[in-house]
Amino acid sequence: MVDLARQVFGEIPKRDVNAWSTMITRFARNGMSREVLEYTRLMLEEGINPKLVVMTVILDAIGEVRARNLGREAHGFVVKRNLYYEELSIQSALIDMYWKCGDVGSGSRVLNGVMKRKSDCWIGLMSGRLEVAMRSIVRLKRFWPGVVAVASMLPICAQLRALKQGKEIHAYALRHRFLPHVSIVSSLMVLYSKCGVIEYSMRLFDGLERRNVVLWTAMIDSCVENGRVCEALGVMRSMVLTEHRPDTVTMARMLRVCGELKVLKLGKEVHGQVLKRGFALVHYVAAELIDMYGICGDVDKVKLVFSAVPVKGSMTWSALIRAYGYKERYQDAVDLFDDMISNGCSPNRFTFEAVLSICDRAGFVEDAFRIFDLMLRYKIEASKEHCTIMIRLLTRYGKLDEAQRFVEMSSSL
Repeated sequence: MVDLARQVFGEIPKRDVNAWSTMITRFARNGMSREVLEYTRLMLEEGINPKLVVMTVILDAIGEVRARNLGREAHGFVVKRNLYYEELSIQSALIDMYWKCGDVGSGSRVLNGVMKRKSDCWIGLMSGRLEVAMRSIVRLKRFWPGVVAVASMLPICAQLRALKQGKEIHAYALRHRFLPHVSIVSSLMVLYSKCGVIEYSMRLFDGLERRNVVLWTAMIDSCVENGRVCEALGVMRSMVLTEHRPDTVTMARMLRVCGELKVLKLGKEVHGQVLKRGFALVHYVAAELIDMYGICGDVDKVKLVFSAVPVKGSMTWSALIRAYGYKERYQDAVDLFDDMISNGCSPNRFTFEAVLSICDRAGFVEDAFRIFDLMLRYKIEASKEHCTIMIRLLTRYGKLDEAQRFVEMSSSL
């Protein structure tokens, strides 16, 4: 779903702080720390300062990649601009970041500067010393985390795959009767899913008397992440029968699962729900519909869905191109790419990845060169994926000198 979010973001003509915040937070939730930092750089270049919550996400990403010097620059940034520096969540994030970077001294100095040691302040210290988090801090500082602190600690455990500590926090939450708080239950489900013990996620989910869309979606995600696609299908079927109707994000996930399993019948049922709820005009839902029908080989339905979208963006065009590729109609797919440009729609990095992959499968060497060179016109930087496709194609057709150029380009990315 991150790729889907990135495509949606790429189609926003004028991105405000909320759009940037959503994208950066999505990267962080999927453990994509370097993407968090890259998009932060782009956001600052556009003259947009991060919100408080996003600044904590950025500091966490800096800690994940252990970029101490960058962390000090970020620390200076919030101090110099007086951006929410006195906020306890920022203090906590700074402590956490310095601990992850191995700079205990700087982390301790931040901690010593905090006048009141509230629960948020200790979250950073906990993630820095996760092994002794609950026991030592409770014992030494007589601090008892509340619901908010517990819900904040669980994502840290999930990112670090710290199953043992996560279980301790789960036990603590049970003792203090914090369950079935939705944010804690969903965070526990994510933790157990990322640690590969999806049975615990299922047990939590099955034990709930009341569920909302967040919990249903978390259960679907847990199944998909662990390769339990059939179980995801069962959860989807059950959800449709409840009063908690799927939103556009859940619908898109359902369609993706149907495509992966090639269950066209259920995909059509989900399509019916999409039409009933008026979601068919949402770009990323339409794109998932096109992908699903394309994978299942129903080109007629692909055309129908595509033609029904009034304003066709790069996401729907890319899905259409992929759909023709699935049916091995390679020349038609390349022609569609050219039609897309002729219609004034700018391709994004995913469009180029899709059409270059089709050139690779079809052996269209000259088209691949032409299309790759077009990325410069649209100010799209070549990625490792783009270079890898070109290397594979050129090597297969004996163009080793040209392939070497892309090897060198890839190594510099």
